Amino acid sequence: MKGYGITSLEHPSWLEKERPVCGPLDAIVKPVAVAPCSSDTHVMHGGSGEKVNLILGHEAVGEAVEVGALVKRVKPGDFVVVPCTTPDWLAPGIQGSLYTAHDDGMISGYKFVNSKDGVFAEYFHVNQADANLAFLPEGVSPEAALMIVDMMSTGFHAVELAEIGFGDTVAVIGIGPVGLMAIAGAALRGAGRIIAVGTRPASIEVAKSYGASEIVSYRGGDLAARIKEMTGGGVQKTIIAGGDGETFRQAVEMTKAMGTIANVNFFDMKDALNMPAFVWGLGMSNKDIRCGFCPGGRVRVEKLMELVRCGRIDPTRLITHKFRGFDKIEDAFLLMDKKPQDLIKPIVYC
Repeated sequence: MKGYGITSLEHPSWLEKERPVCGPLDAIVKPVAVAPCSSDTHVMHGGSGEKVNLILGHEAVGEAVEVGALVKRVKPGDFVVVPCTTPDWLAPGIQGSLYTAHDDGMISGYKFVNSKDGVFAEYFHVNQADANLAFLPEGVSPEAALMIVDMMSTGFHAVELAEIGFGDTVAVIGIGPVGLMAIAGAALRGAGRIIAVGTRPASIEVAKSYGASEIVSYRGGDLAARIKEMTGGGVQKTIIAGGDGETFRQAVEMTKAMGTIANVNFFDMKDALNMPAFVWGLGMSNKDIRCGFCPGGRVRVEKLMELVRCGRIDPTRLITHKFRGFDKIEDAFLLMDKKPQDLIKPIVYC
């Protein structure tokens, strides 16, 4: 079969591979629509270590074409929504845990691109299909579901980690698609003032539509100092959805004592996260620093789709570019890598 990925670091390419084998609990899925992500380009550039001969992609809706003998819910021909994180639900590490991305080790529940080929292929494998594939409900478009499987799920996880409550003042650093979903999630959770940090005009417009009160550019001097001045001492909750090692320091500094910093940003292997001890109150500020990877499984995606079905949120506002045809995955991926000013999220109808 044909797939799009990398032959080695910095070398994106079309690949020829054997069609994946379906295990007794698993499914083989044919993509109907996929979306490139900055995490895919991150892998291509070596941000998560060396990868070779790997098919990329981890955001998809599709059609099940084969299921294992022990699969009970999913049947060939079913339209399925594929979470980007597909844990091994039998792994001891996941049982009783709220953090389903770490089934058998650090981020091991994230299997596409991480430990196996991704979804930019004519066929891809999904482990434990009954637990990891959701059906599309009436009233939710395939495009909306595609934005849920990673962007909305990850952005909302940041809100969960930050434990945002009624009236909280919140800063969201980075207004790419994940940051935009964090803004929307913060508003749904009852945040009061939401300060969004970013510069892209397309993202600014969507950020305001999702509930951002103010937009701050990261280019205007020390970000933490400006946020503290604006808010009279800092925010109660800070979400990091973009940036580098310096962003981490700024996030901790702009957060008040007894506040929470929640990170869902994918830092690079070469980044170092450090800060002067005084910004953390010499270790005594009661500032919580939390981080997490997108939770997995069908139940989470089903719950998020219910928010869309009931009109609480429209994640399709993230979509700025549409491509038609499986071969257009390459164009969409390269566009995501270049990140032109008018881009938020591209999708490909396969």
